[in-house]
Formats: sequence, structure tokens, C-alpha cells
Amino acid sequence: MTAFSLDACRHIVVEGPIGVGKSTLARLLAAELGGELMLEKPQENPFLERFYADAARYAFQTQVYFLFQRIEQYRELVQPGMFAGPVVSDFMFAKDALFARLTLSDDEYELYMQMYQRMAPQMPEPDLIIWLQAGPPVLQQRIARRGIRMEQGIGDAYLRELCDAYAAYFEHYDGAPVLALETTHFNPVDRPDDFRRFMTHLRRYGGSREVLTLQPQEGA
Repeated sequence: MTAFSLDACRHIVVEGPIGVGKSTLARLLAAELGGELMLEKPQENPFLERFYADAARYAFQTQVYFLFQRIEQYRELVQPGMFAGPVVSDFMFAKDALFARLTLSDDEYELYMQMYQRMAPQMPEPDLIIWLQAGPPVLQQRIARRGIRMEQGIGDAYLRELCDAYAAYFEHYDGAPVLALETTHFNPVDRPDDFRRFMTHLRRYGGSREVLTLQPQEGA
């Protein structure tokens, strides 16, 4: 097995539940590594706001739109010469099926999976996954802080289900190294030293499955 090297990573994924800080860390990482940023585009999904208002009615349309959107984004990764440096994204392809299992009825999920399973083998695995973790109270605080109107009705029960779904998925995932970062006290925007400490650890990371908790420093 080839030894893990951050410098050799072509695709780094930052993953985790809604509100945990994926896009923020992905932006910081891309800038730090001189890489390209590939973000989700939820604002382009015409069904998403309707889903938050009426999940049962609009879940299938929302998930199918996201599925094909992510297929198009991932296809860019396999085009030779498309990106000169590493790509840092705030989503993995498998995320779509994880959300679909939570939001779709059994019949809808069966139909959805027929589409998903045809495409998934063609999607490349990342070289590293950084899995951000936080409990529902912390996620609710961050969702409220960022102030996206359609997200404000998300309940604790859904967030708990989502956190549990990520945990169950990564328990058996072996497609790439997974570094889990507990983010309750992690604030790389207001405390730049948090990001510097994280990068120090990341550059020493050997590729084993690991949970990293950065405790607040005195005076921070």
C-alpha cells in the first residue's frame, strides 16, 4: 500500500452534516494548498426551497436534481488537465444517496437507487476525506447564524438522523483515508490559529482513520 501524502492528494473532500462548516474549511484548504475549489450549488436546485416547505412532496425531485448536478461536477475531475493542482470539494458523490435514504419513501428510494447505482461506479473516489462532526445544538447555532431562510425550520431530529447516517456510512467506508474533525470548538475564521493547528496536524497525518479534537487554547 502506498504511504499517504497530503502533497500527492488530487481530490480532497470536506464532508459532514448541514451547518457544520464544510464550505468554510474547503475554501481555506483550497487557498492554503493552492488548489481549485469545487462547491455544491444548492442555490441552483429549483426544488430545494419547496422541499424545505413540503419535504414529502418535493424530496424526489430535489434528490434527482442533486444527483445529476453532482454527476456533472464529478465528471470534471476525470478530465485530463482540467485542474492543475488539487481539488478541494465540500461534498462527496456518495452523499446524495445518504440524503436520499433519509428523505425518500421506500418506492422513491428504490427508483432513485436504480439511477444512482448506474452512475456511482464511474465516479472516482477522493484521495482524502475530512469528516466534520458536531451535535445538533451546535449545528442549530451555526444554521441560525448563517441565516438562510429556508433552513431555519430544520429540526433537531433530522439533524440527529443525519449525523447518525454519516457515522454509519463512514464506519464501513474504506475508499479513502478519513480524518474526522470534531468541530464544536473549531472556529478557523474567527480564530485563525485553529486553522494553523489543523494544518499542522494534517501535514503530519499518515492516512489512518483518526478522530481529531482541537481543544480551545487559553486566552482564545
